[in-house]
Amino acid sequence: ITGSAELYDRGSTYNVFVGKKQLIEGMDKALPGMCVNERRLVKIPPHLAYGKEGYGDVIPPDAVLHFDVLLLDIWNPEDKVQVKTYHRPERCGREVRVSDFVRYHYNGTLLDGTLFDSSHTRLRTYDTYVGIGWLIAGMDQGLLGMCVGEKRIITMPPFLGYGENGDGSDIPGQASLVFDVVLLDLHNPKDGIAVEKQQVPEKCPRRSKAGDYMRYHYNGTLLDGTPFDSSYSRNSTYNTYIGMGYLIAGMDEGLLGVCIGERRRVTIPPHLAYGEEGTGTTVPGSAVLVFDVHVVDFHNPSDTVQVAISFKPEVCEPLAKKGDFVKYHYNASLLDGTFIDSTHRYGKTYNVVLGAGQVVLGMEMGLQDMCVGEKRRLVVPPHLAYGERGIDGEVPGSAVLVFDVELVDMEEGLPEGYMFVWNDDVSPDLFVEMDKNKDSQVEPSEFSDYILRQVNEGKGRLAPGFDRHKIIENMFGNQDRNGDGKITEDEFRLKADESVDHDEL
Repeated sequence: ITGSAELYDRGSTYNVFVGKKQLIEGMDKALPGMCVNERRLVKIPPHLAYGKEGYGDVIPPDAVLHFDVLLLDIWNPEDKVQVKTYHRPERCGREVRVSDFVRYHYNGTLLDGTLFDSSHTRLRTYDTYVGIGWLIAGMDQGLLGMCVGEKRIITMPPFLGYGENGDGSDIPGQASLVFDVVLLDLHNPKDGIAVEKQQVPEKCPRRSKAGDYMRYHYNGTLLDGTPFDSSYSRNSTYNTYIGMGYLIAGMDEGLLGVCIGERRRVTIPPHLAYGEEGTGTTVPGSAVLVFDVHVVDFHNPSDTVQVAISFKPEVCEPLAKKGDFVKYHYNASLLDGTFIDSTHRYGKTYNVVLGAGQVVLGMEMGLQDMCVGEKRRLVVPPHLAYGERGIDGEVPGSAVLVFDVELVDMEEGLPEGYMFVWNDDVSPDLFVEMDKNKDSQVEPSEFSDYILRQVNEGKGRLAPGFDRHKIIENMFGNQDRNGDGKITEDEFRLKADESVDHDEL
């Protein structure tokens, strides 16, 4: 047998090739067949040892020699790296190849099991390029072909490890090395992001583009599955502009071209994530990141209200306009279908004056030009709804809203700037008719009674949808120019006689 062995002798190893006459003949015959960590008591007669001559003053002539041998290491010049995989994941998307950058944990032992180093004790992975000479030759070869999550034993002879001199401290010269390795991460500097579409809605009216504002949920893990962050744990979506540098570069790219409701996995190499430094806490340096993303909604600041008519009567007139008093039912939800509110749950319509700021601007816009009986779906971006703040406990901040609307009734409003109009010609004795007690001045009660009587008799109209008493009070105040609580004939004017800056009778 030609080989190499290390023999324990007086506290130090003895390194020698076996079967090449570097040992006495008896030892050359005794060592073959031994295993590492095997111990043998060897008795060698003189003719297989130092014979009749002996060995100087140490071994007399015709001496029988007794050796207590413990074999610590064995290798052959023709040995190569030995790889034994004892765990390999079912899914292996990619294997380590030359020039990849890897992160792995290891325990390093000598062939007899003596531990000389461990990344686990340092609580930090070993991070390096593979196959380009940054590692000892045996490790450069032994890591090739590994999958993330794979565990293997890599055994190498000393000429592929630290050679004749060892490392100068814990690894002796001519030592075979054994590394128990688990691969946590790998990427290549040339890698871009990888996108796996896991669930895409059948209907996708538009896909996201740079400049959109998006709300999404995510789970963030390292490549070995270790979680580092999750929006679900905060019970709040992550809200941000995409494609504009507000996110790490890989996520900025990975969120482009998605549909609302889509689920996708975005795998990001470190040079497009947190780089060599990591975050300093949850994300280690040079870590590949995996984000499982669910897109809740997105919009663009330039978006306006989207109107889709679901039902329109054959005769569809008159059409709602600014100032009209409208009554409608609605169901409100988020884009993902989450229920927000409905008039049906209260059993009554929602009533507003268009253009009076009584509802969000998007609803004002969406109700324009509807006729009674018409049904519409309105998609309202947040800047035309409840904005970045939303409504606490009801509408999330920056949420796109969906309203399914049915116009139930409508009352035509007054011309802009008017709160009261005459249906008939104005009486030439208007002031006299108001002045019931004939004291040449009109008190608030006289004014109010007169206006209400004209409305009840159909001679005049108040602006619909407002408190009629407040309208009349405002009208009286406009006529009471000196503010003394009474209107004289000199103060009394019709709107037609006034400048357009005043809203008067």
